[in-house]
Amino acid sequence: MASEIMNAEVHNNKGEGDEDRSFSRSDSGSGEDSLDNLFPRCNLTPSLSPRKRTTSQSKTEPPLLRTSKRTIYTAGRPPWYNVTGTTFKEAFVIGLCGGSASGKTTVANKIIEALDVPWVVLLSMDSFYKVLSKEEQELAAKNEYNFDHPDAFDFELLITVLRKLKKGKSVKVPVYDFTLHSRRKEWKTVYGANVVIFEGILAFANKELLKLLDMKVFVDTDSDIRLVRRLKRDITERGRDISGVIKQYNKFVKPAFEQYIEPTVQVADIVVPRGGENFVALDLIVQHVHSQLEKRKLRWDIYERCKPAKKEVPKAALASAHQGQPLPTMLSVMESTPQVRGMHTIIRNKDTNRDEFIFYSKRLMRLLIEHALSFLPLKAVTVETPQGSIYEGKRFSGKRITGVSILRAGETMEQALMAVCKDIRLGKILIQTNHDTGEPELHYLRLPKDISEDYVILMDSTVSTGAAALMAIRVLLDHDVQEDKIFLLSLLMAEMGVHSVAYAFPKVRIITTAVDKKVNDEFHIIPGIGNFGDRYFGTDAPSDWYESDESMDY
Repeated sequence: MASEIMNAEVHNNKGEGDEDRSFSRSDSGSGEDSLDNLFPRCNLTPSLSPRKRTTSQSKTEPPLLRTSKRTIYTAGRPPWYNVTGTTFKEAFVIGLCGGSASGKTTVANKIIEALDVPWVVLLSMDSFYKVLSKEEQELAAKNEYNFDHPDAFDFELLITVLRKLKKGKSVKVPVYDFTLHSRRKEWKTVYGANVVIFEGILAFANKELLKLLDMKVFVDTDSDIRLVRRLKRDITERGRDISGVIKQYNKFVKPAFEQYIEPTVQVADIVVPRGGENFVALDLIVQHVHSQLEKRKLRWDIYERCKPAKKEVPKAALASAHQGQPLPTMLSVMESTPQVRGMHTIIRNKDTNRDEFIFYSKRLMRLLIEHALSFLPLKAVTVETPQGSIYEGKRFSGKRITGVSILRAGETMEQALMAVCKDIRLGKILIQTNHDTGEPELHYLRLPKDISEDYVILMDSTVSTGAAALMAIRVLLDHDVQEDKIFLLSLLMAEMGVHSVAYAFPKVRIITTAVDKKVNDEFHIIPGIGNFGDRYFGTDAPSDWYESDESMDY
């Protein structure tokens, strides 16, 4: 297919409107986010106040893209591991190049809408302007600095970021402040996706950068149209005067286009005249990307969903993948003492009232966490007792312990962890189901800083298929937590979930109070404990919570 579209130029008689600076990048970050602000309304129509767009496109924005047809979640992404342990293939990277105000972002958003894939990242070259010196800032204020020259961009950082995104890793992207011509102190966390769209005026100007692009698209727009758009944008959105805009255009923008941008059309796989309204070109691009995604199998293959309209037979791949296999060696099940079995009897009983359910669940959680801490590395130490004698003891030899709960039911285990581990740091992960695809998506993430060297206790109340746990573990690995330093704790697990986690992540230690053998067609653990979150909180869980405690909505 690549050879078929190489240097193909597709024409369409329709023109293009003004460039749409709507957002479509992955913005689920670790830091100051709040659950109360998780899903704010998205306004895709920018106001025309002066200096409206003062930061690069990596600024904090809601993690979704609303189109005329549907909503695309850009904070979620696949967990990169299927039931056979197959890892995520490299993302498909589309490079969009073209002159200033040529309509690159409009083309990008049209492609995203037509692709119909749930995980997309739009990376803008605007985020990678170099930090200017004081002298350069003074020139910029006088429209005397050339922002269209290759030297204005930090290509080394850009290549590093794009290379990691292509491999499905999380990255930190700078937020550029156009008013101060400098990077803001806070950087934005961005996650990998099925498709990464990278757009910028010099997207094809670096040889190392070109090697990362799977498809190169040049947006070709008449220079007069580009000038009119730039005038409108810089005057209404950036508060600049017309004479300064024209001066900068004639002195820097136009010469840079002729010298550095226009010649790169030769390396493009496809040329799109007139941008976003060229539906023939867009269809060709989308068809090629779909074919590449199919080849790469970039999808979550835990199960095949039932589609009654097509009369397909539903099949849970995880349910049969490890039948008859012995439980993995990294699994530790607490001894089923009379006390433990008695508490299980109470919390499994459907007639147990909520107060007793909470009380005995907390007791089990405390015992589970105490048991889990025995697997931490310890070093021999000697201390002097009050009687002046020497005692040979043990002390934790790691740097630090961090607790991470999978919302919402995993959060119930935090109190027991804090009661055992003094001053422990806590993080949270929220995973929900996309009803259109039936796939898990990451919607909220808050992790403590510098977590990479910590031992992480990952908590969820129950684990049935292991889907949420797989994705949560992948998130921790993205933040450079070592696999053998992750402890997955759950009150109750199904054999299916245990095998799935152990197969994909063989170094993760799995710790629970009990393992049940079966999972039914609705992925509920049998005999099970019911929906832990509903019973604990006394609520009916929203249908889109993707908890592993049997509330997954397939």
